[in-house]
Amino acid sequence: MATHQKVIIIGSGPAGLTAALYAARANLNPLMFEGMQPGGQLTITTEVENYPGFPKGIMGPELMDLMRTQAQRFGAQTLFKNVTKVDFSKRPFQIWADEEEYTADAVIVATGAVAKWLGLPSETEYMGYGVSACATCDGFFFKNLEVVVVGGGDTAIEEASFLTKFAAKVTVVHRRDELRASKIMCDRAFKNPKLAFIWDSVVEEILGKQEGGRKAVTGVRLRNVKTGATSVLRTDGVFMGIGHKPNTELFVGQLDMNSSGYLVTEPHSTRTNVPGIFAAGDVADSVYRQAISAAGTGCMAAIDAERWLEGQHP
Repeated sequence: MATHQKVIIIGSGPAGLTAALYAARANLNPLMFEGMQPGGQLTITTEVENYPGFPKGIMGPELMDLMRTQAQRFGAQTLFKNVTKVDFSKRPFQIWADEEEYTADAVIVATGAVAKWLGLPSETEYMGYGVSACATCDGFFFKNLEVVVVGGGDTAIEEASFLTKFAAKVTVVHRRDELRASKIMCDRAFKNPKLAFIWDSVVEEILGKQEGGRKAVTGVRLRNVKTGATSVLRTDGVFMGIGHKPNTELFVGQLDMNSSGYLVTEPHSTRTNVPGIFAAGDVADSVYRQAISAAGTGCMAAIDAERWLEGQHP
């Protein structure tokens, strides 16, 4: 027999945990599946300085632990299971996690998105120690330093332009000989005196050092894709600007998505095209991608779900 819940939440970042908190306080007894990365992207973030309420900053994993504890305090149940299949074509909705079947009257999807990475071992080694995929999150740490941005599309140029507010110099490394970003963004970038460009090149390795138990990026090894020549560029940080990928594979053919795979919600709500299914956080947000905005939509999703459920049983 399937285990039935009023509300099931898929995903456990700021969006999922906030939805769990609000749903629990509304006596909906939510069940949250934490998934492959409990706590979401913040668990691979070192220090978070822009989340309200923590004037001295807080470590990403600690913030997620606090949010989980708060949701559990009000009765939210959290399981370290990975959802492998869903069927939203009929009610109650069906969800399979680690081969067990669950059903729900309403579902909140908060599976998030992941930054696209180069896949280098050195990239993983220095992640959070000079390697980042979020200029808005980490740009402040690079005041008056030099950084590299990898990519040539809108994401890369947007990140690079933002970083010039803090860094002394920002170098964009792109594998092609021209940018793929929109013309207006390119025009602004080329006029920015703090921006430099290295064309036809890829990052082969991120270089760094370890002093007093703390790692730090010191440079990148570049390879010119046309000549094969390699060179080393000194830098204090490396930002990946090659885009993000929403975790929506589970929902293909069941929920409406845009061309990039982000879930589509109704304006000013978290409602998807399937009544009773709601989307919160980065899985439906290709613009802001911040912990605080994800938490905000998690709150919205719980309230939307509560109101929808009330409307089903007048």
